[in-house]
Amino acid sequence: MKTPASAIEVGAADSGLSVALEKFQSLFNELDQGNLAKLQQVYSEDIVFQDPFGEVRGLDDLTEYMAAAYKNVNTCKFRFTMPVIQDCWCSLPWVMELSHKRIRGGKIVLVNGISHLEIRDGKVRYHRDYFDAGQLLYENLPIVGGVIRWVKEKAG
Repeated sequence: MKTPASAIEVGAADSGLSVALEKFQSLFNELDQGNLAKLQQVYSEDIVFQDPFGEVRGLDDLTEYMAAAYKNVNTCKFRFTMPVIQDCWCSLPWVMELSHKRIRGGKIVLVNGISHLEIRDGKVRYHRDYFDAGQLLYENLPIVGGVIRWVKEKAG
């Protein structure tokens, strides 16, 4: 049976893409304030990165952005699941386990998300993260967090 041209592969048929995804996943389970230089092993110089909090262009700006993002992080680990790949594009679901000095007193917060990546020549050149900023931040703030959790409970 012939596969239609629009079919989406699950897994990685391209070994270069597979290696780049492995490096990406390893990076985000090792990344901290002290090893941001490792970003250059995974990202191209012309990287475009976007998440619910902002957008940056270029490896230098991404490094600055990550330095600020990881400033008060105690630990940050990701549980990645099976990627969906089409050509040089990849969608990679994850659950982030974050301990941050200013969020919930450093207790672990779980955040569901997905990274949409473009990988060319073994490097990530486009990275957009989709996740609920409320799940990460707003639901975990004193007073405001309680109100947001109450509203979600009543609405759901």
